[in-house]
Amino acid sequence: MLAAMAVLLLAVNATPVPGVTGPVPVTADSYPFLAANRTTPAYDLSKVGYIEEEFIVSGAANVYDWAVNGTLTVKTPNAPYGTRILVRRPKDRARFSGSVIVELLFPARRFDWAMMWGFSHDYLTEHGDAWVGISLPAVADGLKKFNPTRYAAVSFANPTPKAPCGNNPPPASEDGLRWDMISQVGALLRSSVAGRPLAGFDVQALYLTTQGSDVATYANAIHASLENGKPVYDGYLLKAGFNMTRLNQCEQAPAANDPRQVIKNVGVPVIEVAAQGEIVGGTLAVRRADSDEINDRFRLYEVASAGHIDKSAYFGFPLQQDQIAAVGSAQGTIDWPFNAKCEPDIPLMEPSLMGLIFDSAFNNLDQWVKKGIPAPRAARIRLTNPGTTQDVIATDKFRHGLDGVRTPYIDVPDAVYFTNSPGPGTCREIGHKVPFDTAQIIELYGNRQAFVNLFRETADRLVKQRWLTEGDAKRIKQGLNSSSN
Repeated sequence: MLAAMAVLLLAVNATPVPGVTGPVPVTADSYPFLAANRTTPAYDLSKVGYIEEEFIVSGAANVYDWAVNGTLTVKTPNAPYGTRILVRRPKDRARFSGSVIVELLFPARRFDWAMMWGFSHDYLTEHGDAWVGISLPAVADGLKKFNPTRYAAVSFANPTPKAPCGNNPPPASEDGLRWDMISQVGALLRSSVAGRPLAGFDVQALYLTTQGSDVATYANAIHASLENGKPVYDGYLLKAGFNMTRLNQCEQAPAANDPRQVIKNVGVPVIEVAAQGEIVGGTLAVRRADSDEINDRFRLYEVASAGHIDKSAYFGFPLQQDQIAAVGSAQGTIDWPFNAKCEPDIPLMEPSLMGLIFDSAFNNLDQWVKKGIPAPRAARIRLTNPGTTQDVIATDKFRHGLDGVRTPYIDVPDAVYFTNSPGPGTCREIGHKVPFDTAQIIELYGNRQAFVNLFRETADRLVKQRWLTEGDAKRIKQGLNSSSN
């Protein structure tokens, strides 16, 4: 009964604004982990009119249980937490678009990784958006090791350290504290009180994004329970996977056939973006129809011939010495940040087919939320033997996927794009390309200049269809070699 009352109160009361300290001073010996000028490549935000600030955020969060029927109950109330946020925003308020992209920093390597910033930093800075990265519980120990003084207040300590956790000993931390923390950071970013991170900025919309399951889980489990007339977040952009995760440290993640696995009825626009290489054996299990219903605005974009990971995901990766300082090791090299190489060696894939579609998806989400203009719909990537265990991607003569969301590189190719590569481990997720030789270009287009002309026309068409931003179209057209063969 008390748990049910707590959920009811959450639905009625506004999300609390947490405490905040900062901007935290930057010195030669104390600086933010993942600071833009300490990444690969080093990024000078001042050249695009941006500044970077770091804040320590503290508050009290509930730990939740999530029933199969979708009911959310409070397991442990009002437990203290501390995290940090990294803010990159226009220096000039007049340049601010009103949109804030909030990224849950990817913690797979136990340090913060701004993957979505890597894909879309050009679009975000051209558009005048603010970007905010949130550190999650899995990186708390790494931050403290990196700088014990700067990050002394970062903590997600288990509020019930003596309670049993299945057959395992009680964990030292509680990752279930992140859900209320995510909501409270959103409330903080909307606050105009002096001393708050975006005080004085006209914040019109907050969008939550990340790779992986956390945003999908937040949207499905947490979003509706924290509404107070207007939700904390105005829209969601998800990079696969879309499977749901556990809500607390001792809970099991929902099973593959659990009805909670499919995102629906969130109440604000949701755009999921999946690479072709992520579909079979991955996102296919939670495919669903697009919708314009007011309580279920939804789009799924499957990107033809894109692999799960490419070079843009590592733009803004922390310096290797900072990785070592945080977690004791760094994989591979700057150019190949993995312990094992593919067979044969390949470079990290570029251009980023996924990055182009993330940019257009952010732009379409913004228009959907602010102007009520529905995002465009795209056909799903075509399958052979649909609905059977022999599902495979249907391809054209270049072995590129049919249908899905298209880019000029696939509609007017000068290379074959593969969604995976031979070799161990991560190679299965990394795409590569094999460029056409001069004879193939002549056979397909007549000469190089004819290819260039058709590529440019296709880029312009995709801009009109809202699958490509004007900034990206300009960049990729400028990158073409216009000499004819």
